[in-house]
Amino acid sequence: MKKNDMPAWDLSDLYQSINDPQISKDLEQYRRQTASFARKYKGKLATLSANEFLAAVQNIEKRSLIAARLGGFAYLNMVTQMKNSEAVMFYQSVEEKLTDYSKPAVFFSLEYNALPQAKINEWLKDKRVQTYKYWLKRLRKFKDYQLSEPEEELLLEKSLTSGDAWVRLYEEHSSRLEFTIDGKTYNDAELSKLLLDKDGALRLRAGAEMNRVFKQNSHLMTFIYNMVIKDKAVEDEKRGFKTPVSARNLSEDVSDESVEVLAQTVKKHYKDIAHRFYKLKAKWLGMKKINYWDRNAPLPFSNDVNYSWDEAVKIVLNAYKEFSPKLYKIAKDFFDHNWIDVPPRDGKRSGAFCSGPLASEHPYLMLNFAGKQNDVLTLAHELGHGCHHQLRTKNGELNEHSRMTSEEVASVFGEMIVFQSMLRNTTDDRAKLCLIASKVGDMINTAIRQIAFHFFELRAHTERKNGELSAERLSQIWVEEMRDSLGDYVVIDENSADIWPMVGHFFFLPFYVYAYSYADCFVNSLYQVHQSGTVDNFADKYLDMLSKTALEDYGKLLKPFGLNPNNAQFWEYGLSLISSYIDELERLDKKINK
Repeated sequence: MKKNDMPAWDLSDLYQSINDPQISKDLEQYRRQTASFARKYKGKLATLSANEFLAAVQNIEKRSLIAARLGGFAYLNMVTQMKNSEAVMFYQSVEEKLTDYSKPAVFFSLEYNALPQAKINEWLKDKRVQTYKYWLKRLRKFKDYQLSEPEEELLLEKSLTSGDAWVRLYEEHSSRLEFTIDGKTYNDAELSKLLLDKDGALRLRAGAEMNRVFKQNSHLMTFIYNMVIKDKAVEDEKRGFKTPVSARNLSEDVSDESVEVLAQTVKKHYKDIAHRFYKLKAKWLGMKKINYWDRNAPLPFSNDVNYSWDEAVKIVLNAYKEFSPKLYKIAKDFFDHNWIDVPPRDGKRSGAFCSGPLASEHPYLMLNFAGKQNDVLTLAHELGHGCHHQLRTKNGELNEHSRMTSEEVASVFGEMIVFQSMLRNTTDDRAKLCLIASKVGDMINTAIRQIAFHFFELRAHTERKNGELSAERLSQIWVEEMRDSLGDYVVIDENSADIWPMVGHFFFLPFYVYAYSYADCFVNSLYQVHQSGTVDNFADKYLDMLSKTALEDYGKLLKPFGLNPNNAQFWEYGLSLISSYIDELERLDKKINK
């Protein structure tokens, strides 16, 4: 597949290039407007009328649009060319200026949260102020965790040389790692594709090489991770968060208790889901036990299908259309415009993501497409994110807020409807077994393995309180959690013990990982309701739910579907779908091998 046959994004909707003169104009406008805002409103919030308060909020909204456009462009411009020093320096420069220029406005949330609720209720009587009620509610929930204005300014300014700086070093260093197999050099995205090859010996060499390179870089990666954890711990302690995961949970609008219930419920099902599946996979691969790097390997009797970009797009769009013509129409825009960057290339960040710098405008998708079945489902996943964003563009720049737990719902559901479409179009039992096995592997990666990652993070952050963790200790924790979650039929040894730094979320979004499991169980429960046919106009109600994910709590979002996320049975229901697929795999296996 030729890389030049695949689209690359066009960022000119944001700026023409890093030399666009509008960039310096916007930076200066942001600086002046923020300084003016502080002069006009600092120390005066309690005296404002509803009309005056509305003007202040609208000022904040206008400035947030400028900052989002600048910061979003700088980041998106960088991630496809992280070996380009000019692009990296431009990103850092923009981030530093935005941080510096935003300091005068730190007072606002502090003053707002010092106000009596009666004053806020008075403002909210004005319907125009009510437009921002979701944003104002979100501001209020951080009331008990705010510091003084000088402390908040210091944390903001220091973020560039503390947590953010370590994350930048991690991302830049990771993008420069090189892996050599049989005399050929690969980046991590390219190497990951070798782990999906039918040749088990090649998978083993590729996995061992990935582990070797990460072990070779373990001193730096370990130091960075220790600093990321310590930086977070210092701020958490100052703000009064009880546990390392509490800040993330507050941002997600979920309780510490509910996340613990999710994690423990998933852990309880390690054995009857992951352990049971990998026993089957070892049999299919003709091995007593599979290596860690065989978990996602295609089955020996599967058709080694490679998809062109056009074929992948057609499969995904047709599945979206089968589910909802409205969803299809939204999705098609991403391919009719240059909102997506597809080919893997040197210096491009690995993985895939959807980024929407401005809540009111379209987002951008980044992939590293290599034509495997997993790449088709990754396209479905990121496109789900993109459509979710498009359904929320009218909510307002301030009201919109990314809760990771709900962000992953649309993406995982997108994968599910594409998988189900592919399954309906598969009649051969052997091909059906291969397809379901691949999907179950992905679901285990999402629902089970991400919770194992969560427990790795919890242990690392907890032990870090007693001092720095060594590379050897982090690898030991990693091995213990992987063995616990994957079971006795997966070999976790010296060829996979040192790869924990490849999980980027550990560095740039601590405790994000449980959101994947949360969303997978959420989607599995939703999809079972869809299959049951008990909810009329399911697709329309689903899209309506997506349009409100930043505005409503989960109880209200799921009420139309008869689901209650506060009940442990909700998570059991979601996990039961994975179990049912494994039941089907066992049935097909017996049928094929009669």
